[in-house]
Amino acid sequence: MTHERLVILDYGSQFTQLIARRARETGVYAEIHGAHIAPAALRALAPKGLILSGGPASVLEPGAPGLPEGALELGCPVLGVCYGMQLLARDLGGEVRESSRREYGMATLAVAKEGRILAGLPSESRVWASHADAVHRLPPGFTRLASTETVVEAAAEDPARGLYAVQFHPEVAHTTHGARVYKNFLFDICGFHGDWTMGQVLDEQVEKIRAQAGSRRVICGLSGGVDSSVVAALLHRAIPGQSRAVFVDHGLLRAREAKEVEVAMRDVIGDELVTIDARERFLRELRGVEDPEIKRKTIGRVFIEVFEETAHKLGGADLLAQGTLYPDVIESTSTRGPSAKIKSHHNVGGLPDRMKMELVEPLRELFKDEVRALGTLLGLPPAVLGRHPFPGPGLAVRILGPITPESVETLVEADDIFISELREAGLYGQVWQAFAVLLPVRTVGVMGDGRTYEQVIALRAVTSSDGMTADWARLPYDFLARVSSRIVNEVKGVNRVVYDISSKPPATIEWE
Repeated sequence: MTHERLVILDYGSQFTQLIARRARETGVYAEIHGAHIAPAALRALAPKGLILSGGPASVLEPGAPGLPEGALELGCPVLGVCYGMQLLARDLGGEVRESSRREYGMATLAVAKEGRILAGLPSESRVWASHADAVHRLPPGFTRLASTETVVEAAAEDPARGLYAVQFHPEVAHTTHGARVYKNFLFDICGFHGDWTMGQVLDEQVEKIRAQAGSRRVICGLSGGVDSSVVAALLHRAIPGQSRAVFVDHGLLRAREAKEVEVAMRDVIGDELVTIDARERFLRELRGVEDPEIKRKTIGRVFIEVFEETAHKLGGADLLAQGTLYPDVIESTSTRGPSAKIKSHHNVGGLPDRMKMELVEPLRELFKDEVRALGTLLGLPPAVLGRHPFPGPGLAVRILGPITPESVETLVEADDIFISELREAGLYGQVWQAFAVLLPVRTVGVMGDGRTYEQVIALRAVTSSDGMTADWARLPYDFLARVSSRIVNEVKGVNRVVYDISSKPPATIEWE
């Protein structure tokens, strides 16, 4: 089935993915593409609507990203958001100037005329702004709809040409009526029918897997996380008896995790689950390794070795299934041109040349919340679907220093206390990710009547919608005090606990 398509051109805004998510939440299939997309490729997408995202550049700078050739001749409505609005103004005969007063954060939108894009909005509402430039003069044919305290042209439209523009971010939750703005554009202006549902996605992916696999055997790398668990369940639904999900216990999992994964997935896919105990092998290979990139590469290498050996014992396989998500694809291909490589444990990037297996990636068009919805339809238990994201290298990248059986045991115990207390307090589901980190330092402390010189545990908890950006979770002080007290008293060799209050960016969620 071919879905109606919304195309979002990404100019570098941290909120671009949110636009796609907001569209999909209303049942509209949305794709993100770089602003440098070739004209022929853009035409081939045949969008029913086009959105120009915000971005950090200035349209006044030489070499600033511009409109792809033919973007305004696609025959579909166009919405410019922030930078996108300024692009439309600059290229269609208006004027953009650097603002005398920059506008970052909350602003009050005063609506003078609703028009089509602001239909149903109250005369005043709160919006989220983030820009240094602003449209000083609208292009011919545009009508001003709204202003803010510092920007006269905060929203405008030219319905005759199907062009709409806003100088704020409707996709951000702080914009109180942002959902209405996007619904106006998607349904009333573009005429989308909302044909993107997880039930349809399930049926489509089952058919795609069957068509790709044919009678060939498929092997799936099961980490126990949401993504790979959903892939394993999808394979079981599509080609029962033809696939095997291999769960490799590398000894760097959380407390009781290996057993919990095995019990949960056995109920879903039965004998298609294969569990490999490789704990000693991984710890032996990691002995003395401190550099985080070498840790990742070592774990990746050994995992591939174990995986290959297992596939051979199972009689071989022609296809490898993995849980690549849409954000993985976006980050790895970079919609904005060359990008810095932050870390090397994403699924995307392919296999070693010697592994001649074809990839099966049924989730590569989906966001995490969509994957969870798909998992629900497949009958996966809430305990699996509600799990916090967990890095492929496991606790290895949460032990800042050499990996030893003792350091793993220390971190497992501390992390288990933190997670157990989050669940007990009803806070686990309120954060995107939470974990403990073992630091490579020792600090002075006092226990009983004696002086100690022992290890430090850092606690990390963040809130996020998709992991691309994240804010530190404001956990209650009394909760943190209880967790700290338990860790110091119950985990041998730890005498200090600290709490990480860094957001992403500038920090990453993981420490390594």
